[in-house]
Amino acid sequence: MKVSVMGIGYVGATATACLAEQGHDVIAVDISPVKVTCINEGRSPIVETRLPELMKKGYDAGRIRATQDYEDAIMNTEISLICVGTPSRPDGSLNLQYIEDICARIGEQLKKKDGFHTVVNRSTVVPGTLRNVIQPIIEEHSGKKAGVGFGLGNNPEFLRESTAVEDYFHPTQIVIGAIDERSADTIAGLYEGIEAPMTITDVGVAEGVKYVSNAWRATKVGFANEMGNMLKRHGVDSHKVMDIFFLDDKINLGKSFLMPGFSFGGSCLPKDIRALRASANDMGLPTPVFDALLRANELQVLHALDMIRNTGKKRVALLGLSFKPGTDDLRESPLVALAELLIKEGYTLKIYDPCVYEAAHMDGANREYIEKGIPHISGCIVPTPEDILNNGSEVFVLGNGTKEFAGILNRTKEDMPIIDLVRLNGAYESRKSYAGICW
Repeated sequence: MKVSVMGIGYVGATATACLAEQGHDVIAVDISPVKVTCINEGRSPIVETRLPELMKKGYDAGRIRATQDYEDAIMNTEISLICVGTPSRPDGSLNLQYIEDICARIGEQLKKKDGFHTVVNRSTVVPGTLRNVIQPIIEEHSGKKAGVGFGLGNNPEFLRESTAVEDYFHPTQIVIGAIDERSADTIAGLYEGIEAPMTITDVGVAEGVKYVSNAWRATKVGFANEMGNMLKRHGVDSHKVMDIFFLDDKINLGKSFLMPGFSFGGSCLPKDIRALRASANDMGLPTPVFDALLRANELQVLHALDMIRNTGKKRVALLGLSFKPGTDDLRESPLVALAELLIKEGYTLKIYDPCVYEAAHMDGANREYIEKGIPHISGCIVPTPEDILNNGSEVFVLGNGTKEFAGILNRTKEDMPIIDLVRLNGAYESRKSYAGICW
């Protein structure tokens, strides 16, 4: 393809050299005459492993040139990649000035261009930026409609500095967000010959993947360092611990515990996080990550409560009381915490959880806890689905993933408000009255 790369910084320079290596013809664009001169002399404007060699190779082959002329770039290419910086403002928000300026320039040139041109954002932006900022600016300056007069998409990069070229040619995944099929196909064409799982999705989802990726990596570093500091104080080699931790790629390094939803609970996680904090504090170590974990867990319960409040209804049916399906364990269940808040605020509450109901009628620790520890809640527990469907409930809350609950919700009226904390993917999701806690 004939590709223009808007912005010759870290991402743009890497894209320029790697696209040329794939056989594409690339015009790199930047307002900096120094960067333009550098490219037009076959030199890399940044220090990055293998990039100088690829840049010179592409330049010598006649596949790379640079310019400050946006008209030249747009008129002589079929796809443009926006690779400008999005630095932080003092308040932490993104400064989108470079994005806005480049989109205005692109739009002005598209106004004069007859052929279909695809614009792809590769700059890191928060979800909604393409729809709410990039698209309106280009449409305003071009007089054309996205998806009709020009193509538009988002293609986040996952390049790591010092290994950017390796990451470009051997990515863990390729994510393409596009507003129309033609744009998606054009963007996908850039990756011909590169083997990696490819996902074509909504532009907002593509923008979100980039932030989830970066936030997760930052979280892992903070978690590992906090854990490592504490282990060292105990005389334990944290690297040896983590080497064993890494052996579990099903839970520890897998997808488990990473789907957004409700708070964690049970006999292990809350207790053990508190124990880690106490142990570290005894040694004078701060634990900002663990502190935030417990606070975030509490806030998710309050978030669910706010969703219930916002319905304006006062008669609540809660499906599930134990912290996870298939168990009667109520220890530190966030659903117990939610139920207590609802009762405290004067809601009429009915709870259906077959495992908990069974435990309430069996001798054992859970029966004692239900009768003595939460007597105000035990009176809300009903034995059958019919008891919860026919008691005049005004809003249903799906609390845990017991499979039976999806069928119960499917039996409710079409306009019944449903608040979903776990996502069982039932037919009720299509209703206007449905709301997921994180989706």
